[in-house]
Amino acid sequence: MKRPSEISLRARLVLVSVLGLTAGLALGGVVLVGVLNFALLRAVNTEALETARGVAKLVDQKSLSERIEVNPALQVQVIDAQGRVLALSPGADRLTPMLYPDELRDLADGQVRDIPGSRIGLVGGGARVVMVTAGPPTDPVRVLVARSTNDLSQGVHILRLALVVTFPLLIALLAVVLWRVLGAVLHPVDALRAGAEEITGGTREGRLPVPESRDEIHRLAVTLNGMLHRLESARVRQRAFVADAAHELRSPLTNMRTELEVSQRLPDTDWQALSHDLLTDVDRLSRLVDDLLLLARADDGGGRAISAPFRSVDLGSLVGDVADRYPSVTYVRPSAPMEVTGEPDALGRVVANLLDNAVRHAKSQVRVTVTAHGTYRLISVTDDGPGIPAADRERVFDRFTRLDDARARDAGGSGLGLAIVRELVRRHGGTVGLADAGPGLRVDVRLPALR
Repeated sequence: MKRPSEISLRARLVLVSVLGLTAGLALGGVVLVGVLNFALLRAVNTEALETARGVAKLVDQKSLSERIEVNPALQVQVIDAQGRVLALSPGADRLTPMLYPDELRDLADGQVRDIPGSRIGLVGGGARVVMVTAGPPTDPVRVLVARSTNDLSQGVHILRLALVVTFPLLIALLAVVLWRVLGAVLHPVDALRAGAEEITGGTREGRLPVPESRDEIHRLAVTLNGMLHRLESARVRQRAFVADAAHELRSPLTNMRTELEVSQRLPDTDWQALSHDLLTDVDRLSRLVDDLLLLARADDGGGRAISAPFRSVDLGSLVGDVADRYPSVTYVRPSAPMEVTGEPDALGRVVANLLDNAVRHAKSQVRVTVTAHGTYRLISVTDDGPGIPAADRERVFDRFTRLDDARARDAGGSGLGLAIVRELVRRHGGTVGLADAGPGLRVDVRLPALR
């Protein structure tokens, strides 16, 4: 026997649905039989009681004849205090009352009692007898009206048989319909599974089949395809990142290896100059490794690109401290504090990367300003260099992107500076953009002001 985990979802859904329908139909059948039986018994009681009251009214009016004409399904007896039958309907016993003396004694006016059908001449089955008191209080009589319940029992029995026969057929039919319907509903899911298996096996492109119906499964397929597209894009970016990082790391390592191999073959090697060149390459490697580590932490999510907690920072003082390291940079400190919420080291790295980039490409001067613009604080770094064409201003924020004039080794750029700037600014809730400086380039960084 298969374990529940080995049964298909389609079979489990059909099984659960059939069990639910069976329980519901069984409960409904029991309620239906019970309600029908109650309604029929109530109708029998009402008919017998109304007949008994009609006969009692005739007794009270002293217009009752010895032969009482009533519905053939009913039997009526009028008996006195001694149990003698004074009047009766056709078919009723003339000598023996329907109820025994002890039954009459315990029976209140208008109440009903069940008796065997044999007492009123029926073969099998049962009957219900209602009793109503009539006549003067000094000489009361009792009106007994009996109604057979055989037809009632037969009707309920037929209903039970019909339910017993039809319920299994109905459940089987519903199971077949559910199997077909669920098969049609789950077919797109199975197609998604098959597509995912083919994608995992590498036998098809990274897209799942999208059903034509505009339902939840269609939206699921669209969402999964979007996820696959993002995963594929991330994988492509990761491959490119690894390839570019390997290329960038290989260049200074190759240069260091070449210098060391040459120095081994030259007896009069200038070791001081060699050590200076090697330290330059080591510094370049160190900066590149730090940049790669920061971007890797940023890709890991959760804000790990910035490890220290945020606090209030005077942007004017911070930019001034960084600008003091660059003799060619012109900076005038703002007269009022320019406070933002951020991490000082991360914001300092943003400013340093922008100034490094500006100094590297400027012809003669670099200017940096910090101003207030409503709810933002604006850092503007302007240089008089060649600038960046409008078509490339978004591309330069990609990792390892360097324009042709920036690829010289002595420039020291790795193509990660602006990518780090955008990531750190985004972590602070700000934006960064490029614009013409006429001539040159202006980089604008907007950070939310401290509230």
